[in-house]
Amino acid sequence: MSQFNQGHDTAGLQSIKLDRRQLLRAAAMSAGSLMIPMTLSGCASNVPKGSFDDSMRPNAWLEITPENRFYLTLDRVEMGQGTYTGMATILGEELDVSPERFLLNFAPVGDDYKQPEYGLQITGGSSSVSSNWQRLRRAGAEGRAMLKEAAAKVWNVDVSSVQTDNGDCIHPRTQQRLSYGELVGIAQSISLKSEPELKTQDQFKYIGKQRVRLDAHAKTFGKAVFGIDIEKEDLLFAVISRPEILGGKVGSFNDAAARQSSGVVAIFEVPRGIAVVAKSYWQARKAQEKLEINWVPGEMGLLSSADISALYQQKLADEKGSSIRDDGDWDDAVDAAADVFEATYTAPFLAHATMEPMNCTAWLTKGECHVWAPTQGPDIARALAVKESGLSHDDVHIHTTYIGGGFGRRLSQDYVAEAVSVARHVDKPVKVIWSREEDMTNDPYRPATQHQLSATFDAAGKLTGWKHKLAGPRIIDYFARDAVGAMVPTWVPQMMVNGLSKVAPGYAPDESPVEGAADLPYAIDAVDVRYVHADAGVPVSYWRSVGHSQNGFVVESFIDELAIKSKQDPAAFRRSLLSAHPRHLGVLDAVLAASQWGANKTTSTGEKIYQGVACHKSFNTYVAQVIDITADGNQFKVHRVYCATDCGLVVNPDVVQAQMEGGIIFALTAALYGEITLKDGRVQQSNFHDYKALRMDEVPEIIVEVLASNESPTGVGEPSVPPVAPALANAIYAATGKRLRSLPLRLDV
Repeated sequence: MSQFNQGHDTAGLQSIKLDRRQLLRAAAMSAGSLMIPMTLSGCASNVPKGSFDDSMRPNAWLEITPENRFYLTLDRVEMGQGTYTGMATILGEELDVSPERFLLNFAPVGDDYKQPEYGLQITGGSSSVSSNWQRLRRAGAEGRAMLKEAAAKVWNVDVSSVQTDNGDCIHPRTQQRLSYGELVGIAQSISLKSEPELKTQDQFKYIGKQRVRLDAHAKTFGKAVFGIDIEKEDLLFAVISRPEILGGKVGSFNDAAARQSSGVVAIFEVPRGIAVVAKSYWQARKAQEKLEINWVPGEMGLLSSADISALYQQKLADEKGSSIRDDGDWDDAVDAAADVFEATYTAPFLAHATMEPMNCTAWLTKGECHVWAPTQGPDIARALAVKESGLSHDDVHIHTTYIGGGFGRRLSQDYVAEAVSVARHVDKPVKVIWSREEDMTNDPYRPATQHQLSATFDAAGKLTGWKHKLAGPRIIDYFARDAVGAMVPTWVPQMMVNGLSKVAPGYAPDESPVEGAADLPYAIDAVDVRYVHADAGVPVSYWRSVGHSQNGFVVESFIDELAIKSKQDPAAFRRSLLSAHPRHLGVLDAVLAASQWGANKTTSTGEKIYQGVACHKSFNTYVAQVIDITADGNQFKVHRVYCATDCGLVVNPDVVQAQMEGGIIFALTAALYGEITLKDGRVQQSNFHDYKALRMDEVPEIIVEVLASNESPTGVGEPSVPPVAPALANAIYAATGKRLRSLPLRLDV
């Protein structure tokens, strides 16, 4: 590619006069908007259509129009966690455009948008910022460099003398400005000789600064379109009666009375149950009440929580388990031990309980399938829509919306498959909406687990060995059935994809059951971690912080028990075992100082405050917490949660603060109330009256300290969840002397 002449003539700069309209017209004639030749892998392979007909997309994320509009194509969904703000900040920093100027497009399904670690286009694992940190910076830096080259060409000056400021190029002598939009037509034909340097931290204008959430205005004034808000001409509404028995099936049904209800368009059987389609949502609900359905048990039979617990116990007793970590020699540690300490911990199934219940709109028309969905996995949604519709990948279009809470639930695409299966029976767009009760009783839950722990001490009282044997299901066995369709090439026949989805469970590796247990940070000579596969058939999925949510509770509670047994302060005991982990120590020391650990604290009314501490690393982020409580008999109250986090370089301080706080409240809800139980095959909880959420008057004061760091950014959406339950359990022990080893934490059981 040709390069513009790099020579320059600075004589007569004061007499330079540029006609902006002529420049804008020339830019439009030369193609309309900026095309940036990117060095990023694959970014030219699937560039979506721009927002305007005269606009071009130079890469997968950035669009600049001649009218000087800036568009960010968001490849990670916005479900309240701040990805829109974070991605705009990263891109805008290197492009030198204020994040507030970026308008939002949700990404279509495309290879460019796959999460590099997972090979899928998903939002999960607290990885949005970390996965895009370098590539969005490079995208912005190359764009800015191209625009500077274009301005230097117009002004006939050295490109190094051209400055930029919030979407403008500035002449070095006259201070004349040209907007990026005026330069895009010229810039598109420029090829950079080398990859531009990225800014250093001391040059950041936007990264690390407190910024307004970019989605706040749209959400505050009701302009943000969530999945449940989708409206289409002639839109129909559908509800589905799913089995009342977990894993059950339709034996028979009578829809005669339901068909007589006002507004009913159709009633038919779908793979998950019986669908009622009507002209309005409430008409569909009213007709649904008149259905007579005979449900029959499936392969699981009539499961109860006691059956599942017994299965786990048997598996733990009968099976040695797979070795996950084997440091030193556990058997030798036992043989040499002066004392062996043992404990058993349990964690229940949990629902996701998102504020926006499951919903999806689908329309099969003119040989195409359009799906509007609040999904965390657009490519998996497309794979299931292809399977249900029988159409090709090119004929299936996923339109992602804002999401009213995900927490991992919307990585599973059952609700998308349902909507497409319903849409096959009608000739108009149809929106399937789940009720809260349907959502609660048909959720793919956070797995229930059981844990056997043992520790050895020598004659001097030193901790010498640690064994952690845990039992529970593998999430990947359920997730892979749907995800395999998004992981194979689109040319693979659907029949083969269906076959792969049947064999993928059991073969795909899954670290989720043992994450947070296998990477025990404490310096112990012998460490033995084992996993026993135990699955009763209850559908499971990813839940905020995944395996860390159980294992963080177990590990940090048990380490507290060992500190007490060693007659050591729990914080000092941890510090003595973390000398090789400075970032663990950093957050631990910070939270101990902030909470006045060990001080004789009381409330304003003179009640004694008891404290518990926990420290955990998840998603490459380090978090330590101290919880203050008071206790009276079997009642306790959480007054304050102190949280220190090291999440690398902070892109948006306000987002980090909000995510730490949100995770703590989410985790407190689970620690105090969260539990899904089964009886005779039926889920016992149905709504927030019996699956409680933390109320506003129960939310404690939360103090968050974010440690300064030069490391690359890491996740913030989930890491504040794991330490909450153990810190609270440890505080309860300090207050009452009762060690609670099962969640939720109850003193009156």
